[in-house]
Amino acid sequence: MSGKEGPGGFRKRKHDNFPHGQRREGKDVSASSPVMLAFKSFQQELDARHDKYERLVKLSRDITVESKRTIFLLHRITSAPDMEEILTESEVKLDGVRQKILQVAQELSGEDMHQFHRAITTGLQEYVEAVSFQHFIKTRSLISMDEINKELVFTTEDSGKENKTPSLDAQDKHLVTWKLKVTPVDYLLGVADLTGELMRMCINSVGNGDIDTPFEVSQFLRQVYDGFSFIGNTGPYEVSKKLYTLKQSLAKVENACYALKVRGSEIPKHMLADVFSVKTEMPDQEEGIS
Repeated sequence: MSGKEGPGGFRKRKHDNFPHGQRREGKDVSASSPVMLAFKSFQQELDARHDKYERLVKLSRDITVESKRTIFLLHRITSAPDMEEILTESEVKLDGVRQKILQVAQELSGEDMHQFHRAITTGLQEYVEAVSFQHFIKTRSLISMDEINKELVFTTEDSGKENKTPSLDAQDKHLVTWKLKVTPVDYLLGVADLTGELMRMCINSVGNGDIDTPFEVSQFLRQVYDGFSFIGNTGPYEVSKKLYTLKQSLAKVENACYALKVRGSEIPKHMLADVFSVKTEMPDQEEGIS
């Protein structure tokens, strides 16, 4: 073993093959060479892609925040006397969220959505959760993915073209259609999150003396859980993770319905929420023991 070998020995021998003066001469590369021009274009393309990704992350964050605010607003329906007023206000908030989604669609124009899907998936899931929650309150049913995507088609005037001779004819305006589709994975994950909001809706309704809503929600959650069970382990990894939370929400609602059915007639309405809270703690304790 020579003296040059050992930690970092290979590095020394490698540098010895290139004298110091020779390495200096290698730095003088013409900026107009084809290789440098090619790498310069690569740099600009990567920088532009990174900037677009960051803009999409910020838009997704705004969509998530506004969708959560809509969900919090809809939870007030159980205690508010005027349900229609809250539904109208929630629709205004969702229209604001769709304007953010329009900006996402404009950013993704001419791009492959799947390359940027990770940046926007959180916002889209939260939007699906908010829209499906509002739809359930109105119709007691689940909104389809096609219905959600129909609301994500936008028509705007083309601002890219300057019209130097303004015309009063509205037909001269050039309209552009923007479209963004919610993927099946985003839809499934949003519906899975919806089950948690429905469980909270049960808590609020029982606290207000409404004993019909828990049974409606229980039947709906059972149907959703059966649908997710058909997917099983064949679906995306995130869906299988949500399935455990969905099962917990269903168990809490079913236990509450059992308590209401068996002991509802002997418990005053103002105490039903206490019974509900005790019953919903039992599945968590059993999960911790097992």
